[in-house]
Amino acid sequence: MEFKDLFSGHADVYQASRPTYPEALFDWLAAQAPARDLAWDVGCGNGQASVALAARFARVHASDPSATQIAKADARPNIDYRVEPAERCSLADGSADLVTVAQALHWFDLPRFHAQVRRVARPGGVFAAWTYADCRIDAAVDAVKQRLYVDLTGPYWQPERAHVENGYRDLAFPFDEIAAPPFEMRAHWNAAQFLAYLRSWSGTQAYAKAHGVDPVALVEPDLLAAWGDPSSRRDVRWDFYLRCGRV
Repeated sequence: MEFKDLFSGHADVYQASRPTYPEALFDWLAAQAPARDLAWDVGCGNGQASVALAARFARVHASDPSATQIAKADARPNIDYRVEPAERCSLADGSADLVTVAQALHWFDLPRFHAQVRRVARPGGVFAAWTYADCRIDAAVDAVKQRLYVDLTGPYWQPERAHVENGYRDLAFPFDEIAAPPFEMRAHWNAAQFLAYLRSWSGTQAYAKAHGVDPVALVEPDLLAAWGDPSSRRDVRWDFYLRCGRV
């Protein structure tokens, strides 16, 4: 099955520079699940969410269509990594207590994927999808970041990015929605870590491929000036959205 492979070409950068998800999120999801036997992490990428789930579930089935991303994933004895699309899962019917999608739902063929969720989830199972969009540090740094995000890379983002920006609110969600508490997603980074994150954007990679120039390098001097001491760590906060439902 064809899929938009926007991250395999910089899987190392992606793995090293992406923020982690809130631990409280996984505690809450585990509490909603009918049991903690099996979680299916769909579109798992480098396994960031898979590892967190593995600390709370007996087994984790982590799938992604990118063999390159799977090859970079963190191994755990109770994680079974599989190269397979979201729309065609190898799990048995009624086997998963929890199905999760971290920062990937906007890439799926939703009708086909939803059918898989209904097939794979056990009675009373839980489905959860989350995404994070824009981030903030302070007015000076944010202004430089916006130049990169809007002025330079804006035309190079895939149209699916709009679903991320609106928190998946316009995507079909054919499950009994569960009201979730707010979760804060943040990192405590120095300037080099933040710049590495900017370089992991698919829009940044697409701009560089089109122009032969790293767009982050074009704003880096101004960003460092706004940052101050580059070794100082600053709080980075993202807009975080979660949709959760009973299957």
